[in-house]
Amino acid sequence: MSTYVLMKILESAPCRYDRGIRILTFGRLDKVYDRLTSHIKRGQRVLDIGCGTGALTLRAAKRGAEVKGIDINSRMLEIAKKRSVEANLEQNIELYEMGVAELGNEKEEDYDIVMSGLCFSELTEDELTYSLKQIKRVLRSGGTLLIADEVMAENLLKRILSWLIRFPLIIITYIITQTTTRAVKNLPHRIQEAGFIIESVRYDNMGRFIELVARKPEAPL
Repeated sequence: MSTYVLMKILESAPCRYDRGIRILTFGRLDKVYDRLTSHIKRGQRVLDIGCGTGALTLRAAKRGAEVKGIDINSRMLEIAKKRSVEANLEQNIELYEMGVAELGNEKEEDYDIVMSGLCFSELTEDELTYSLKQIKRVLRSGGTLLIADEVMAENLLKRILSWLIRFPLIIITYIITQTTTRAVKNLPHRIQEAGFIIESVRYDNMGRFIELVARKPEAPL
């Protein structure tokens, strides 16, 4: 069963999204997002790519950042908008229906932080390459890239064990929520190839889920 197709099914029922993703990530996602957004400071300008229902967006806004969240799913954006109003954070948040193909329209060096949670795992190889190129362009000198996503374990044994553990969970999750995800190959290497300096990488025990903090190099004086 194609995980790409399942994610599209999930996106057609965004009210199930957060519940499904929490099941698939063994409930770790909230702590992951808390750690990632701890790098954000008051007054910074932040771009959240694939913001979905606003999990990262709201966390960044609560830290005093000015956040632009983008997603191609209008129904998810409606949920994110509702949550921003309920949290009294709408003054710090802009939400737009757009995809990574439109990142070329963003101003150069306009953001201090670019972040993405479980979005890269929905992109094609070409889309990922393009997105990283545009992220580097829109980040200011020394700006930060924050990523949380599923990756393919490098160790073959861990890859097999992870599949055996996850397969029944995927089936159960799909029955309950119609959701799943797919793994990204060689993500740290891809980010380095795009010209970023990786500052920290954290994996789960199976090497399947990554928290990554990278930085755009400082411009020469």
